[in-house]
Amino acid sequence: MTSLRLDRVRKCFDETVAVDDVSLDVPSGRLFFLLGSSGCGKTTILRMIAGFIAPTSGTIHFADRNVTSLPPERRNAGMVFQNYALWPHMTVAQNVGFGLEIRKMAASERKTRIGEALELVRMTSYADRVPTQLSGGQQQRVALARAIAFRPDLLLLDEPLSNLDAKLRLEMRAEIRRISDELKITMVYVTHDQHEALSLADSIAVMSGGKIEQLGSPSEIYNRPRTRFVAEFIGETNLLDGESTGACDGDGFGMVTTTLGPMRAFVPASRRSAGRLTLSIRPEAITIQGAAATSAHGETLLKGRCLETVYLGSTAQHIVDVAGHRIKVLEANPTTRSRRGSEVSLRVSADQVVGVEG
Repeated sequence: MTSLRLDRVRKCFDETVAVDDVSLDVPSGRLFFLLGSSGCGKTTILRMIAGFIAPTSGTIHFADRNVTSLPPERRNAGMVFQNYALWPHMTVAQNVGFGLEIRKMAASERKTRIGEALELVRMTSYADRVPTQLSGGQQQRVALARAIAFRPDLLLLDEPLSNLDAKLRLEMRAEIRRISDELKITMVYVTHDQHEALSLADSIAVMSGGKIEQLGSPSEIYNRPRTRFVAEFIGETNLLDGESTGACDGDGFGMVTTTLGPMRAFVPASRRSAGRLTLSIRPEAITIQGAAATSAHGETLLKGRCLETVYLGSTAQHIVDVAGHRIKVLEANPTTRSRRGSEVSLRVSADQVVGVEG
C-alpha cells in the first residue's frame, strides 16, 4: 500500500491560480475525497497527482518516492475517468487487459489479472461483450477493472459516477466502497456531490478557490464545519451572526449573543476570544414543538410562527419566522401534515450549535 503527500503544491495557468499552496497527507489504504464546486481546483490536483500536468511549485510524493517530475507511465497510478474512455471495438476483457499489454506482460499473467479484475467488479460473465452492449453502470465497472488490473499504487477517480442515473449512482457507490475495503488501495476521488463524499469517504478535503477550506472525516466536516463556506456547502444550515464573550468551558462551549437572544454554542479553538462569530445550526438539529414547550438544561428555546410546511411523508420541512429570521427546520416522522400558521417552539441543544469563521 502507498501513501500520498502533497507539499505546498501550486498551479498557475498564466495569471490564473488554479491551486494555491495545497498540502495534504493521505495515509495508505484510505478512500480520500477532494470535494468542491466546479473551478475550485480539485480536478487540477488530481491531474497533477496522475502526472498529466506539472505543478508550478511544490512536490508530490507516493510514499517516500518523489514523483513530481515523473511522467504518468512511471507513477503506477490507475485512473478512472468520468466518460469511461473504453475502446468501442474491443471486448470487455480486451479493454481491461489493454494496459497490461502496453506493459508487455506475459499472456498467461494478463489472463489471470483480467480474470481477477473482472471478478472483483462482478463483470466476469460480460468478458466477451463490447461496450455498446453494456449499461452505463456496467461500463463504469469495466473502467474500474481496467484501472486496477495492473495493481496500481494509487487509484484516481475523476467524478466517475456523474454520468449515471440516481439508482446506478447508489449501486456504484456501494461497489466502490466494497472495492476499497477489499483491495486496501489508496484512492483519491474527485466529486462535487456532497452525498457521495459523506457516504463513501474515510476523509474529505473541502475546496474553494484553489485552497483547502477544511480537512477531516465526514462527521467532522458535517457536524463541526470551521467556516461559513463549509457549513453552507455541505448540506443545509441556518446561519446567525453573534458576538462571543470569549469565555469557554473545557469542552469548548461558550455563550454567544445573537439577535435571537443568548445561545450556548461550540466555539472552535481559533475563535475563542471575544468578538463577532457566525453560528451554524443544521435544520435536522432543531426539534419543533407546540408553542407551550419549555426548555431543558443546556437547550435554547426559540418561539416563532411557522410560515410554510412541505410534507414529505417520512419528513417535513418547515420555515419558521423567529423575530424576523427565517429558520429552516427538518422534522423526522411528522405527526401532523402541516404546521403552517401555527405558533411553535424550536428546541436547540448546545452541541448542535457551532461557531464558524467567515
